[in-house]
Amino acid sequence: MTTANPKDKIIIGIDPGTNVMGYGILGVRDKQPYLIALGVIRLSKLEDHYLRLRRIYDRVLALVEQYLPDEMAIEAPFFGKNVQSMLKLGRAQGVAMAAALAREVPITEYEPRKIKQAITGNGAASKEQVRELLRRILNIDDKVFKDLELDATDALAAALCHHYEQSRPLPSAGKSSWKSFIAANPNRVVKN
Repeated sequence: MTTANPKDKIIIGIDPGTNVMGYGILGVRDKQPYLIALGVIRLSKLEDHYLRLRRIYDRVLALVEQYLPDEMAIEAPFFGKNVQSMLKLGRAQGVAMAAALAREVPITEYEPRKIKQAITGNGAASKEQVRELLRRILNIDDKVFKDLELDATDALAAALCHHYEQSRPLPSAGKSSWKSFIAANPNRVVKN
């Protein structure tokens, strides 16, 4: 009888939007990330903003129920000049989060710059650069990304960023305290 590695998991990434919302499903097996699915939820055909919110909730909930993610990584809205756009985007993000919370999926929010930094090493990278590095990192066939919208790869990038953040080793208690630093470096401490 074999048991699953407790570090194996599924992460859903969401790039919120009110016209197009991207999603990416990332699996992690033996600490190695791999693509499960990605795509977009099209909302522009719905005239009423509240119907769009309902559609976001229903589709994200369906994705959660289909893929059973252990965690959600969602891109935080960036601050723009148009207050109405920001309000709508924040609502879209909140509804996606509510869908995950309805199935008790923990959520972590990441700033766009943090996601780009995690994937490319450059917080100001273009969406195209993020997409290309995702393709290389996850060893995805070029055909998969050929006609894919950047919202989908942005969502996948959020999931991969989350995996990287969760994989970082935690500092040991002894190394991060001043007391242990002083004990390990007595010649660097000036006593008055």
